Amino acid sequence: MKFKELKTMQPADLKEKKLELSKELMKENAQVALGTVPKNPRKLRLAKKTIARINMILASKPKQEEATKK
Repeated sequence: MKFKELKTMQPADLKEKKLELSKELMKENAQVALGTVPKNPRKLRLAKKTIARINMILASKPKQEEATKK
């Protein structure tokens, strides 16, 4: 997902998306551990990056809300 799309999402939706991506990443990592080649290796990297983006957005949301209250 694009950063702009993630930034417009609500925190609850972001947490749900993060959980979904984590489960998907776990499945893909299990396949790699068993020795099978994943259908799309780039999918692993993309999932990791998206999870990192979501974490960054979730960490910055409270700071943004504080700034708008002042």
